[in-house]
Amino acid sequence: MTERIAIVGGGKIGEALLAGLIGSGKPTKDLVVVERVPARAAEIADEYGVLVTDDVVVAAESAQFVFLAVKPDDVEPVLRKLATADDTADTERVTVSLAAGVTLARCEKLLQAGSPVIRVMPNTPMLVNEAMSAVSAGRHVDEGQLAAVTRLLESVGRVAVVPEKQMDAVTAVSGSGPAYVFLMAEALIDSGVSLGLTRAQATEMAVQTIRGAGILLSDSGLSPVDLRAAVTSPGGTTAAAVRELESHGFRGAFYAGTQAAADVSARAGRRVDLEG
Repeated sequence: MTERIAIVGGGKIGEALLAGLIGSGKPTKDLVVVERVPARAAEIADEYGVLVTDDVVVAAESAQFVFLAVKPDDVEPVLRKLATADDTADTERVTVSLAAGVTLARCEKLLQAGSPVIRVMPNTPMLVNEAMSAVSAGRHVDEGQLAAVTRLLESVGRVAVVPEKQMDAVTAVSGSGPAYVFLMAEALIDSGVSLGLTRAQATEMAVQTIRGAGILLSDSGLSPVDLRAAVTSPGGTTAAAVRELESHGFRGAFYAGTQAAADVSARAGRRVDLEG
């Protein structure tokens, strides 16, 4: 069966999803993008050969899946427009929100009664088809709809289905996680410069080391503890470095940082619900 998909938002995440879907074999004739900025709309149409419109209702009426790749503040007006759209597709329309902090209950309240809604917490590696997306299903989503959205999101990375109550933790670990890795890269590069490497040398070494370590962790089947132990010889250089990192609160900083991120996510969700 043909799956018609509308992507609301032509920003980086929306474009990454579009590119991933096309790369996975989705026909361009079954894709439509909603973009309000004319210059950006023209760029997307030229680059990907898809229909681009500034009308959410027109895009949604023939779509089985509507992905909201917009900022959290823009979700409510988009949902209100979607609530007025007729359902002319072959199957029931599923709304998929990729906006941080907007709860399923809030989305369901703004749409027509009984509308299936799925909430997604993606992350920026979606830009290179290496996303970690967590998915939570609303009250009116059936197993087939959840499976279909999971499959579509797998075109840009990995997907985990979680209960919505875990979304704040997901936000702290995978949603914000790339920033922690980038911060570590900054620190490692600066440390290399302080030890006498050029910035170009330190950057190349740090970036490739992080890339290689990530692939090894993903593909080796070994735990982070096992892999770290394999590099850490008794009394060696790595052991000395790890001891210093731990003494300066390296592990504790991650506990505190992820807790702070989860707390902010939880407060944002409560605020959105209260304002609604």
